[in-house]
Amino acid sequence: MRSLINPPHSFLRSKSVTAVITALPLLLSLAADVSANDVPLMEQGIQIGDLAPGRAMIWSRADRPARMFVEYAFDENFTDAKTIRGPHALEGTDFTARQDLVGLPEGKDVYLKVWFEDLTNARGKSEPVTGHFHTIGKRDDIRFVWGGDTAGQGFGINESFGGMKIYEAMRKVEPQFFIQSGDSVYSDGPIPAGKPAENGQIWTNLVTPEVSKVAETLNEFRGRYKYNLLDENLRRFNAEVPQIWQWDDHEVVNNWSDSKDLSQDTRYTVKDVPLLTARAGKAFHEYAPLRPHDAEESERIYRKISYGKLLDVFVIDMRSYRGPNTGNLQTKESAETAFLGETQLAWLQDELKHSNATWKVISADMPIGLNISDDFDHNPPQRWEAVANGNNGPAAGRELEIARLLKFIKHEHVNNIVWLTADVHYAAAHYYDPAKAQSKDFKPFWEFVAGPLNAGSFGPNSADGTFGPQVVFTKAPPAGQVNLSPYAGLQFFGEVNIDKSSRAMTVDLKDIDGATVFSKTLPAEAEHKRDREYDRDQDRD
Repeated sequence: MRSLINPPHSFLRSKSVTAVITALPLLLSLAADVSANDVPLMEQGIQIGDLAPGRAMIWSRADRPARMFVEYAFDENFTDAKTIRGPHALEGTDFTARQDLVGLPEGKDVYLKVWFEDLTNARGKSEPVTGHFHTIGKRDDIRFVWGGDTAGQGFGINESFGGMKIYEAMRKVEPQFFIQSGDSVYSDGPIPAGKPAENGQIWTNLVTPEVSKVAETLNEFRGRYKYNLLDENLRRFNAEVPQIWQWDDHEVVNNWSDSKDLSQDTRYTVKDVPLLTARAGKAFHEYAPLRPHDAEESERIYRKISYGKLLDVFVIDMRSYRGPNTGNLQTKESAETAFLGETQLAWLQDELKHSNATWKVISADMPIGLNISDDFDHNPPQRWEAVANGNNGPAAGRELEIARLLKFIKHEHVNNIVWLTADVHYAAAHYYDPAKAQSKDFKPFWEFVAGPLNAGSFGPNSADGTFGPQVVFTKAPPAGQVNLSPYAGLQFFGEVNIDKSSRAMTVDLKDIDGATVFSKTLPAEAEHKRDREYDRDQDRD
């Protein structure tokens, strides 16, 4: 017969059940909180890219499979806002996603909310990240900034220094867009927790596993971009300033070309430069907020972005189509002397010839007339990394291709061309004067150099006399000093202002605090028929 008297352990079990029942509302509440918090995260913020008339790219990244949503309006209250259901963010793109906003009106402030919805049945939504930017209109003056070279030479995010604070200095000038001139990451440069700097100081870094060694795997290349986006200054800048990205060598490996040989570099277990380039290129296109080219060349970087009749920006790629780095003294053009390559060169000539803009900015990832060595100390005889070859003579090697471009510009009467670049880690202004050149068949022009944004400071480089560069200004480390940290203050960006009424362009080179170290105003040369058309448009405005 079953006893009706509970044994002691049954009593204890009953007390436990009673306690669980009593605590059940609290447990359910905690479970709901956990569920509510288990939503996508947007740790890299947002980026705005390739602003053009009527459109802009919006980029972001989730931490899991999710779908991107973008809401935008033309006032801070999001009156009459539009919401776009964007693309999925999946493992194949490291959960990055881009949405092209189209049909945007000119001359308007655009306010953004971006979020992700996960791909579970719960459809958990991330907290939105907000941003805003301005579309350029006919009645607007134009202001933009440029620079390159971020997190190089082991100088990463130093929180005690204020992080990558030059991005805050650039944000404060309220530019309408930013040209990232290359070396947006340093995949070949490990970032340690600390490293010696000048005057006995120690530079301290945030570190992640992906930046502790040279990048070889796809995830290590991706990790370089995620590392930079840990910086609050950069994320704030990205949410307000549309960007135009190009690349150079350090997105892959230092001075890469068809002659690059890693066989003796013990840091690399992957010795195949084409494989490293493929992985680096995929990571770059995942994290750059650029508008993808069509299927004809899906990874193409060179492109033109127009800003009405005041400005066209020609973004060129001096890396992907070059021949090997050599002594660069060939007397005839060949595949070995290619720098832009025939297809890109033909595109650039055609676009310049048919441009209706007053100013044509050529955004180059390397300077034309500076001697840039490819590891002279370890690879004699001398090999050259950029255009110049150090001989101060008539055009030879890669200079032949550039001479052909400059001759075309002169004979097609294309006026108001300015070259903007970075790469050499100091600030400079160069005036190319055919009267002082060895190869003289070109119109005089200006080239302005900015950078680094957050990297070691070097320079100045010597100038090659082929195209007669006159070094009007430089600001670089004192003689005998190299690879100075951002503590030294020798970090530089460029600012360009184009006045709508006079059409004059003013170029300022500015330091890490936003102070101007050099300024030059360039009046617009007459463009004949194009000038008259511009003046008629001005009258109608």
